[in-house]
Amino acid sequence: MELAEKLHIEPGITAVIGSGGKTTLLARLAEELQGTVVLATSTRILPFPGISTASCPPLPGRVSCVGEPVDGGKLAAPTCGFEILSAAADHVVVEADGSRGLPLKAHAPWEPVIPEGSAQTILVVGASGFGRPVGSAVHRPEIFCALAGCTPDDAATPELVARAIRSEALADRLLINQADTPELMRLARELGERVGLPYWAGSLQAGA
Repeated sequence: MELAEKLHIEPGITAVIGSGGKTTLLARLAEELQGTVVLATSTRILPFPGISTASCPPLPGRVSCVGEPVDGGKLAAPTCGFEILSAAADHVVVEADGSRGLPLKAHAPWEPVIPEGSAQTILVVGASGFGRPVGSAVHRPEIFCALAGCTPDDAATPELVARAIRSEALADRLLINQADTPELMRLARELGERVGLPYWAGSLQAGA
């Protein structure tokens, strides 16, 4: 069974939030989903290698990256709006927040920027953050600590991460990435059970 099927990706807009593999997940879904697929952002992303870009429909291919060019070679949210993209493609997969490359994160009050009309929201969590100090593994550690009841010096455990996720209550499904070892897979599954959402655990890079 492909990952898109395991995550029950439905036609329409899918928002992807969190940390530890959002961009990799978008690329994986672009390969697996049937029909026309748009990759986009409500914040900023880099274009995807090998995927044609456009500022708005018409779409240049079965899989397209659509956004408004900005400084640094990045793309910002499409000016045409996500409703127009949803009408032009079978699937619109939107990276809806940033994490500065860290495996774990908490969300500021203005995050995530989930497009109106999204059919589902998937939260990505990087298992490589387990066991590391919250202060170095988490984007916005001060918010995480307030949600989880910990300090920046505490190790990030499945229990603490689950507390933060449950407190935020932002997602419909959970994808726990970077579970590259048996121990990280055990911790990833513990997190999934503690959160209580439908979840998938594994390694996107390893294709498993």
